[in-house]
Parts: sequence; C-alpha cells; structure tokens
Amino acid sequence: MADINYDDLGLKVGLECHQQLDTKEKLFCSCKPELSREKPRFFFLRRLRPTQSEMGQVDPAAYFEFQKGVKILYEADPETSCLVEMDEEPPHELNREALEIALTVALMMNAKPVDEVHVMRKVVIDGSNTTGFQRTCVIALNGEIQVDRKKIPIEHISLEEDAARKTGGEGLIVRYRIDRLCIPLIEVTTGPVIHSPEEAEKVALAIGRILRATGRVKRGIGTIRQDLNISIREGALIEVKGVQELELISKVVELEVKRQLALLKIRDELKRRGVTEEQIKDKIKDVTSVFKGTKCRILRRAIEKGRSIMAIRLPGFSGLLGTELIPGVRLGTEMADRARFWGRVGGILHSDEFQSYGISMDEVEELRRILNAGDEDAIVIVADEKENCIDALRAVAERAKEAIRGVPEETRAANPDGTTRYMRPRPGAARMYPETDVPPIPISNEYLERLRMNLPEMPERKVERLIREYGINEKLARQLQDSEYGDLFEMIVKETGVPSTFVAATLTETLKSLKREGFGIERLSREQIIEAFRLVGSGRTSKEALPEIFKWLSSHEGADPEEAVKTLGLAMLSKHELQRIIQELIDQNRRLISERGERAFGPLMGMIMKKYRGRVDARMVSALIKEEISRYRGGAN
Repeated sequence: MADINYDDLGLKVGLECHQQLDTKEKLFCSCKPELSREKPRFFFLRRLRPTQSEMGQVDPAAYFEFQKGVKILYEADPETSCLVEMDEEPPHELNREALEIALTVALMMNAKPVDEVHVMRKVVIDGSNTTGFQRTCVIALNGEIQVDRKKIPIEHISLEEDAARKTGGEGLIVRYRIDRLCIPLIEVTTGPVIHSPEEAEKVALAIGRILRATGRVKRGIGTIRQDLNISIREGALIEVKGVQELELISKVVELEVKRQLALLKIRDELKRRGVTEEQIKDKIKDVTSVFKGTKCRILRRAIEKGRSIMAIRLPGFSGLLGTELIPGVRLGTEMADRARFWGRVGGILHSDEFQSYGISMDEVEELRRILNAGDEDAIVIVADEKENCIDALRAVAERAKEAIRGVPEETRAANPDGTTRYMRPRPGAARMYPETDVPPIPISNEYLERLRMNLPEMPERKVERLIREYGINEKLARQLQDSEYGDLFEMIVKETGVPSTFVAATLTETLKSLKREGFGIERLSREQIIEAFRLVGSGRTSKEALPEIFKWLSSHEGADPEEAVKTLGLAMLSKHELQRIIQELIDQNRRLISERGERAFGPLMGMIMKKYRGRVDARMVSALIKEEISRYRGGAN
C-alpha cells in the first residue's frame, strides 16, 4: 500500500518455508512418499489428548485443539502408508537420502550443520498426526542468503515429517488421509529482518530457487508452503500458516498490517470511551422467549429444532463489532471465529447487524431490558445447544477483553484471497520433547566435505549459463528458474533437438497459460511432456500442435502423447502431401495471384495455416508457397 510507511510502523516479518523433498521413501519408513489416487482401504478412529511437558506444562495450542472435543477418522491404504503412520509400530531410522538433501541445502545457504542430528517430538493434536506429535530435527543453524544485496539470516534449517491431509468431516468427526503423513519436509526459517510485503515475497522466491536448484524437491500444488510471522510496533506477533502461492505473500503481509492497525484504532476508541476489561462480565442470559414469534429465519429455525438462544452484553462496544478490519473481515467476524472454535456453533449475531437479519426493534428493546444494556453497549446472541452457546459467548467475551488490550497474539490460517482467519492460540515452549525411538545421527566433517565438493549450481550462475549456452534471453532464463518444469529444459533440448527458445517458452509461458484457462496441466507427468517434445523433434507432429496435445492429455490421464496426435489428427503432413495441397490452392486462387503477385503470399499462407496448423511446419509451408507463386507467375508470363 502506497499510503503505509512500513518503516514507521516497525514492520518485522520472518518466513518459515516448508518444501517436500523428492525421495524414494518416507522419512521414517519405506512407504512411497506420494499421494494415493485410490480409495482408502483401511479406517481407524482416535481422539488425541494433550500431555504435560517434562516441566509439568500443557501447551496452549494443544489444549485448544483438545477443547474442540473432536474425534479423528483416519483413512489409509497399504501402498502409501504402513503401521508406522498408524502409530502401531515404532519409526524406522531417519531417511539418509532426506538428510543428505537437507544438509546440501544448508551448505548452499552458508549454514553451520549440527554435529549430531537429534529427532524431537512437537506436540500437535489437531488430528494431522496420528501420534499427537510431529517428528522434527534441526539440521543446521546460522546461515544467510543475499536478496537485493541484503543479508537475510537463516536461523535454522530443519527436517520434519509432513502432516496427514484433511479430507472432510461432519460434526465432531474429522477425516484425515495419512498418505501424506511422514513425507520428508525441509523447513527453512529466516530471522525477522524483512520490513515490507514486497521484500517478504522476494526472500521466499530466493529460498525457493535454492531449494529447486538441488533438483531433489517435489514440484506442484501442495508441495511447498510458507508460514509468516508478522508484527508491527504496538501490535502483536501473528503467525499466518499455509500460504501456498508465492504471489500471495505480499498481500497477506499487507492485509495483516491493515488488520492490526484497525484493531489498534478500536483499542484507542474503547480507551476513549472508558471501557475496561473489568466491565466485560460472563453474565450470559437465556433469551429464547424473546424470539418465539420472530421473523428472523435463523433464530426461528433454531427454536423449531429445540435449541436455546443465549445473549451477552459487551459494555461500550456499540458500533465497533461491524467495523471492517480488512475486506470481508470485521471485529464481529473475529468474535464469530472464536465462537465457532470454542463453542462449536455456526456463528453469532450482534447488535450492529440485527436489522439486516430481520430482528425487530421490539425484540432489540426487550434484549436491552433483559441484559440491562444501554445504547452504547453491543449485544451478541448465539443459537445452539445451551452448553455450546455458553462456551461460545465466553469466547466472545474473552475476545472483547483482547480488543481492549489491542492485538491478540494468535495463529491464523491464510485464505485464498490473502485474508486470514483465526486458527488457534500461539503455541508455547512446552510443546517440544525428545524422540526416544529414533537414534541420533552424527555428522562427520568428512561427510560434509564430500557434500561441499558436489554442491548444485547456484541459481544466479545457472541463469548466466543458460543464457550463454542455449542462447535464450534473460527473461526466459529466469522464468525457467522459477517454473516447476524448468528442470526439464536442458534434457529436452539435448535429447530432441527442438529449438531452445521454443522449448523454454512452452515450458514457462504456454503451460502456464493453459493452466490459467482451466486445463489440468498439473496432471501431466514429466515423461508425457518430454515425449510430446520428442514427437516434435522427430517430425511426427509440429511445434504448433503442442498446446492441443497438452490439453488432450490433461483430460486423458496417463495417455500416451502419440495417442493424442492420432486422435486429434495432428500427425505431420508429408512434403509430397503438402506440395499437392499447395498446388491445388494455387489453382483455386489464380486471380488473387494475378492481381497481387508476391503480395498474395500472406493470404495463401493464412489459408494453409488455418486449416492445417499443427500438422505442417510453417517454414516449409512458407518456402513451398513462395516457390509455387514464383513458378505460376513465370508460367503466366
């Protein structure tokens, strides 16, 4: 935002970049590290509980998840999971291939590897881990990278297991598929030295380029995500989890700054009104009788289902719950998030929006009488089971107290539009303890020296080499560097002989364009892409046919590119066939040639390419048309 001076606000951002590694096995077992495309064959139900740390403390984030009261239905299949993921067998030894990749990244980022790798347990009981914890280990510390001539400290590089993936749920049952659980994941954490949204995006891009330079990380949607730690002066440290799109990072930072500034304005307004935390009481009233004849559909349906309607007064909050913090998010929205998580309710209704829900003035007046609420007070109501209503309104009251203090520290989840939503309290220090089932692994100097001797090419040097060796421009070279298909470029050019600029443009611009148009390009295998270029290189189809081939393959999963060529009729015409077609075209357009002479070339070329694009080589068509025009004019003279 042009009107925000981030330096004056004291903006600090730290990144945690998580990237799946492309290994042959999972981190603690020999299962395939890939997502299953088959239906699950096994199911088991569990409820996870928090435990005290060695110091007798319970992590607040873990306790929060436990309070939801949910049970987890796990889905599994024997191809991508085993007894280790089910927590019915101890973990195997740490995957040495994953360790080597993580150490390679550490050395590329000038970090100092630890002398011995110790696996730890990090308490996580949201259901994403069957054990109730995530296994993680620090690989290296105190690295740095350069971004726009600025040193960005890399605080630590860790190796950990990815979580199970959520597949749905209903009521208090949540479903998780454990195929993703235990896939090796590297975490790269920067220091909080980033001071603008744009810089955050640049740093994430630089880290991603180094990870991809290894050639040993997974590519595609869901294989990489960023967590952001964002704070401003007088605000709070907010952890935003799960930003998957690089282009979204700057927007998430920008909107979080706006959200905190808006919350600080609300704090100041509450202070001006003289509102204190002591005034916020847990005096919750049953107001079901007020709405027995209501025209509000939400409340009428709740009463018909036998549910209660409960209300609470928030002194001095009138007009503030409807205050927009960021697009689509108001203070009332944040209170509703808390009510949903702590009270398991669908949401809340508050006095700033009563009228829009069909609540009458008489009903509002009766509410104010029962709650002893004045015009300066806000009222929040919830309709659900009585116990849920009470839990929800207590959470609303707590969020109101936090609004008086300013910005609460919390963990938030990223939405696809760059806004965020409440996820859970910030975790404490009590969530980590040693993993006793996995032995430590010493890291010798000799091993590190062997890795140093074989480090991958750094991103900037690779860009320079691609320009020098393949004659492509800098823009294409950098696009290849950031493309998920960029690592195929050199292989395709060397193996097929297709011009390098065309290969680069297809891998970066064409595939990206097709994806934007809605084609499932992510379903194409790397071998399918390479084989399609082989068909072009061998003359069996044309360069112009590739977009149509990729479109067809995206909707025929696992099909062969040659099958696409046959089905779509994109096989190249022979020179003999092309000569015959052009001769017929010349005969049909004698008048055009007589009138325009050589200028007839353009229209004739257009006619051929319109009908046979994808089946002819444009250069051959051009040469043959010019030859036939010249022959015709010579004969006519």
